[in-house]
Parts: sequence; structure tokens; C-alpha cells
Amino acid sequence: MGDSVSPCVTQTPPGTTAMTIPPERLDQIANRFAEIEARMASGQLEGEEFVQASRDYAELEPVAKLALELKAAREEVAGLEEMLSDPEMRGMAEEELEALNARIPELEQQLAVAMLPRDSADAKPAMLEIRAGTGGDEAALFAGDLYRMYERFAGENGWKVEPVSMSASEVGGFKEIVANVTGTGVFAKLKFESGVHRVQRVPETESGGRIHTSAATVAVLPEPDEVDVQIDPTELKIDTYRASGAGGQHVNTTDSAIRITHLPTGLVVTCQDGRSQHKNKEKALQVLRARLYEQQRDAAQGAEAEARKAMVGSGDRSERIRTYNFPQGRVTDHRIGLTLHKLPEIIAGPGLRELIDALIAEDEAKRLAALNE
Repeated sequence: MGDSVSPCVTQTPPGTTAMTIPPERLDQIANRFAEIEARMASGQLEGEEFVQASRDYAELEPVAKLALELKAAREEVAGLEEMLSDPEMRGMAEEELEALNARIPELEQQLAVAMLPRDSADAKPAMLEIRAGTGGDEAALFAGDLYRMYERFAGENGWKVEPVSMSASEVGGFKEIVANVTGTGVFAKLKFESGVHRVQRVPETESGGRIHTSAATVAVLPEPDEVDVQIDPTELKIDTYRASGAGGQHVNTTDSAIRITHLPTGLVVTCQDGRSQHKNKEKALQVLRARLYEQQRDAAQGAEAEARKAMVGSGDRSERIRTYNFPQGRVTDHRIGLTLHKLPEIIAGPGLRELIDALIAEDEAKRLAALNE
């Protein structure tokens, strides 16, 4: 939608969060929405034009509703203020004015957030990659805990999680696992999970009761459509080999495992979990496409790299973002300084929502503030 919904707000002095959206901005939003509605109803849109208009409509509809509600509230305030001069109506008018004057700043905040430019990848499914880091067997067990946490959180949101490839650890957990997460708003919610997750706990194998620190790295990549990333088959080197399980034993007797090297970038993807070479190749290409898309996004956003660092974390996978301290039952997100003494609920999945909502709210607040600098 480009310029049609970019925020135009004026902030009040430091220390407050209220903001005022000019009346002409509300009219502009209403006019733009009416224009899209008319185009959709004309019956003259076909193919890509109709798809684009549908996207614009879906994106602008919640913004237009908030703008309409805010305009109506302001008009109601003006009417009530006129009633203050009537002794008989004054009491009722003052009561309603108090409620409206409390509601209007909330509406303005909601509208300003709704008008923030959206990441085009927010609505896309995601590729979730979890790798055991420092800490040996304990790191692999923690990587397994994180995977199950995301799997259950996905279930809470009605999303589907499908493993693409995995390297299981002999003691349980994973050295590495890659999964495809599909559903509504997947990347928008999971994108702040990228980074190093640290765990502090007494491992089951520790007889002396000492607390160990281990880590796992999480990467969340938006999964592109085929039109987003075109892969030239002539730029791929594809090798087949025999799949092996934990401990190196062969899990089948055919060369079904696939290794794909993207020659221009040097990216290498392996997959050995499907039952057939064809299935493994399909999954490996899915992962490769997501990694190439991420590279494209990084290049496109290069000029905005410093601005991105000013938001919630840098998105750098080497950044330590969160600590799970089991003895104290707490989880701390270092990017926003938030500590929740709800470790069991978070690691179980449902409690993750509170953390993610706090990260999204912080990101929105910082982006709003950046618009007014």
C-alpha cells in the first residue's frame, strides 16, 4: 500500500506516549479504502490485479475501521462539549467525555501501530532451524526442548509443523533440526526468536548436582513462494549418499540422502529424512530457497542495517537473546530486559505467547518513536 497508510503522527513531549493523527489523514485512509472497495465491487479486476486488490483490501480494512472509530469518537467529543453549556445535560456530558477522552488516545495508539509499514514477509510461513551449540549432549537435549516448545506453541496458534531434516543425538534431543511452520502470521510472531538461547540447569547425567550452561542457536527464515526466489537448475550440484542415523548406522540401504550445493553462493543443504531421494530433494530445495530468500532480504535491507539494530535485537544469529534458568524457574529476554518467573509454562509452549507479545510491542513502540525523530 506504500504511502497510503504510512503514519503521520505528532508526538506529545517526552515521557508520554500519546500522539495525534490529523483529521485529513483519517479522511485519506477512508478515501483510499473506499477506492479499493469500489474496484473490488466493479467486477473488472482479473488475475494478478484482483489478487493485489484483495491483499490491499485485507491489509487496509483493520486500519480503516480504526480510523472510522477514531473519527466518530472525535465528533462525539465535539458534540458533548457543546452540551456542557446546558445545565440539565452537563452531568451526563461530563461523564461521557471522561470515558471518550480516555478512549481516544488508545485508539490513536492502535491506529498509529496499524499504520506502521509492514514487513512483506510477516504473512509468510517460516523455516525453523535449531542447532545445538556449546555444551555437548546437554546442548542437544536443550535443542530438543526448544523444538518441542515451538511445536506446542504452533499447536496453540493452529499452525502446522513439519520436520524437513534432523540429526538426532544419541542421548536424545537434536544436534540439528529444520522444520517448516505453516499457518497465519507465522513469521510475524516467530521472527524475534532468531539468536542464541542459553540454558542453565543441572543435567540429568550430572551426579554432583552442578549447574551447567549450554546453548542452542535458533534461526527463523521466512519461506518464500517460488516466484520470490528463482533457482536455476544449472547452478546446482546435487550429490546422493547413503543416509545414516545416530551413531553412524545406516538407516537404509539406498542412496536416498541428498546434498545440494548452490554454486553461485556456496550454500550447502543436506536432507536424508524422507523415504525417497525425490522427497529429500524436494525438502532440500525448500530449505535452500528459504536461505537464498534470507540472503536477498539482508542485501535489500543493508542500508537499513543500523536502523534494524536500533529495534528489538539485531536479528543476528550470534546474538545471545534469552536465558532459561531452571534452578530459579525464570526466563530472561536480554533484548528488552524482561524476566518472567514462568519457566515451566514457557518451555511447555503456551507461556511463550507472553514473551513474544512483549517483543512485538517493544518493536512497535521503537518503530513509532523512530518515525518522529
